[in-house]
Amino acid sequence: MTEFRYLTAGESHGKGLTSIVEGVPAGLALSEALIERDLVRRQGGYGRGRRQQIERDHAEITAGVRHGFTTGAPIALWIENADHANANWQVRMAVEPVDTPVERVTLLRPGHADLAGTQKYSLDDVRPILERSSARETAQRVAVGAIARALLAELGVAVRSHVFAIGDVEARVPERIDWEAVEASPVRVADTAAAPRMIAAIDAAREALDSLGGVFEVRASGMPIGLGSHVQWDRKLDGRIAQAMLSINAVKGVEIGPAFANARLPGSAVQDVILPAPAWERRPWEHATNRAGGLEGGMTNGEDIVVRAALKPISTIPRRLGTADLLTGEETAALYERADACVVPAAAVIGEAMLALVLAHAVLEKFGGDHVAELRRNCAAYLATVGPREPRE
Repeated sequence: MTEFRYLTAGESHGKGLTSIVEGVPAGLALSEALIERDLVRRQGGYGRGRRQQIERDHAEITAGVRHGFTTGAPIALWIENADHANANWQVRMAVEPVDTPVERVTLLRPGHADLAGTQKYSLDDVRPILERSSARETAQRVAVGAIARALLAELGVAVRSHVFAIGDVEARVPERIDWEAVEASPVRVADTAAAPRMIAAIDAAREALDSLGGVFEVRASGMPIGLGSHVQWDRKLDGRIAQAMLSINAVKGVEIGPAFANARLPGSAVQDVILPAPAWERRPWEHATNRAGGLEGGMTNGEDIVVRAALKPISTIPRRLGTADLLTGEETAALYERADACVVPAAAVIGEAMLALVLAHAVLEKFGGDHVAELRRNCAAYLATVGPREPRE
């Protein structure tokens, strides 16, 4: 079985971020420019802070690609942290022991990994925890996600996102989304009327030394029917997708399709009627609606995969909240270095990457292939079998 696997390493203010990607077939067109497009999108969005003005993320491909095509070997990516050039960070994050005294971070930040991480790893300094648990790591996930996106595109699958809500401002989602307009929107919203209200809400939160969360939606179109499996809990594709989305910093809730709205309706209003063959327009087996969000029984059903994720307001805010000191337990004010007022538009791009990563794994699991051409042939051969079944003797 072919698997799409990856690991990342690196700290927020260390020298840089590294990832190794395994399982990508040979023959996939790949370039640093292709990856950079998604990295630029991740750094955008109204409400981002000063860090995005420092970093100009670029993923250097150091292995696994030759003359513009993958070789089938592991792919290695390197993203330099420009902020590390600051002399203070070179001392604070030095790999070797240093003679200069380095101040411990002991002011625990509410809502972060600080308290749990220092207790788990028996540390008397929060710095190692906050550096690795930082959302800076998601730059590598987006870079790897760009590779997954390119692989999915070989089978005609497209992964896109838009923002559904920021704070208490909800967007009206049109039946047909203008994805170019979403990309042009500073808040990645499909509803142009909601954009200025979202921007105003972010400005108000920043003025109040606060932050805002929200909800983003990711959609994957063109997925073949039958990926994933119902036979074991850990092979159900909706479970894998939920785990991937919940791994994004500050995401605390996930729904497949309009799950929470479905929960308030009778079953007759929720199930997606399967259309008969004369009504099919795009492919064999279509549904009248898509309230299941493209997944039934842990498998793709041929409709668009639709995932929404709820992002809590980020925990680092200029208004220093009350906390306790790690070393003494005494009351104090939380550490504050810098932060964004709202990251929902950027989180949507990260959500795209995470969905693409899960789907790329599912595609390789189902179709395999050591070369992209083989992958396409395997997929085409399978799709030729999809449709009404002839009785078997």
